[in-house]
Amino acid sequence: MITGKILKLNGWPDGKIIGLAKAAAEQLEADAFGDRDSILARLDSVRQNPGSFLADPLLAGLARECLRLAQRQESKQDDTLRTLPLQYRVWGEEHIDGEAMRQMDSAMRLPISAAGALMPDAHVGYGLPIGGVLAASGVVIPYAVGVDIACRMRLSIYEVSPHLIGQKQGQFEKSLLEQTQFGIGAEWKGSRRAEHAVLDDPAWSATRLLRSLQDNARRQLGTSGTGNHFVEWGTFSLKQDAPELGLKGGEYLALLSHSGSRSVGFKIADFYSKLAMEKHPALDKSARHLSWLTLDSEEGQEYWLSMELAGRFASANHYVIHHRVAAAVGLKELVVVENHHNFAWSESLPDGRNVIVHRKGATPAGPGVLGVIPGSMGDAGYVVRGKGLADSLNSASHGAGRQMSRKAAIHSITKTARDAYLRERGVTLLGGGLDESPQAYKPIESIIAAQSDLVEIIGKFTPRLVRMADEPGDI
Repeated sequence: MITGKILKLNGWPDGKIIGLAKAAAEQLEADAFGDRDSILARLDSVRQNPGSFLADPLLAGLARECLRLAQRQESKQDDTLRTLPLQYRVWGEEHIDGEAMRQMDSAMRLPISAAGALMPDAHVGYGLPIGGVLAASGVVIPYAVGVDIACRMRLSIYEVSPHLIGQKQGQFEKSLLEQTQFGIGAEWKGSRRAEHAVLDDPAWSATRLLRSLQDNARRQLGTSGTGNHFVEWGTFSLKQDAPELGLKGGEYLALLSHSGSRSVGFKIADFYSKLAMEKHPALDKSARHLSWLTLDSEEGQEYWLSMELAGRFASANHYVIHHRVAAAVGLKELVVVENHHNFAWSESLPDGRNVIVHRKGATPAGPGVLGVIPGSMGDAGYVVRGKGLADSLNSASHGAGRQMSRKAAIHSITKTARDAYLRERGVTLLGGGLDESPQAYKPIESIIAAQSDLVEIIGKFTPRLVRMADEPGDI
């Protein structure tokens, strides 16, 4: 009789598997399969090559358990962090707190990490710091993309003097108050809902999750979130002609917005981030939020398709916002500049390796690529041209970046101080909480200066009327 002790001596581990092996041995003995050595050899064959026994009525259960344990062990090995992080470049290190640096170090210890960079607006986020750029091999990391998938900037420029804002301020304020919606769950109702081709995109039917989100998209198209999302009228200044924009030097009226994919992107991120973490139970706690999905898996392909759809929805969202706000004052755009962050791109490293580049709060800045880097509600933003620096993974900052947490801002900045800051700069604020006060952000000029090797300034946007989510209790 083959006992559990004999099986242990032959290398079988404790647990469920040894019970299955003992039961299989007993049945083989009952079937007169052979002597003890023959039965042990048969069991060893199952352990070494379980896939060959999945159809065997007697040994299939043991084979499945062998496969499960092998996969678990393989996962543990695959999830082991590097002892030391891969080296990466940091821009504006003097502007970045230590915790954001530690988060980036953790990301660069992932076994799938290939390269990385940290932008000067970097601050703490979930998993990857905001302002972090991470290249990974063959995988996508939902939390390295972020919860607001494809959050983006859009600047519309109009062939009208910016002095029009002062001349018709009431009308311009009304356009922002009546043609925008801000806040968690914000939506348009009835006849005010927008139509756009993205709502009929075939990708909505690709997965159960996307089918459940299509109505959300329909209700929220043309709305903005909370936090640092905004829609603002202002002045766009060009010191010289800008051929890539088709504009001559001078001052123009402009509309700038910052928003993302609303609840659509959030729910996609939440679903696939949890799924990724389930796939990597052995990953160190310090890197749990950086769990990944392989691109050759069904889940990875689903996430990629969903992310790209969220990107198209976010772009349509900005289009609707700008169309409505500008139409309310009788304007039609002349030029548009837009870019997104919180996304993943398939790109190549200088050595030819194909990787997935995650830009969480970072702007694409490849050679000649145009983008918008805004400041806070009271400070300038810039249209920039990328220089395509390989060490930055063709990236730049996505804004000024926080220098103060929301909680710290609320407790240390008064409404009087914030309003005085805005008044000095000729900015009128509609809504907006103290957590978004300009003083809570890094000086945008310092952040731009810290990345002069990444981007070239083309033009400057100066806000005049700023619309943000209302403070609690304002409505």
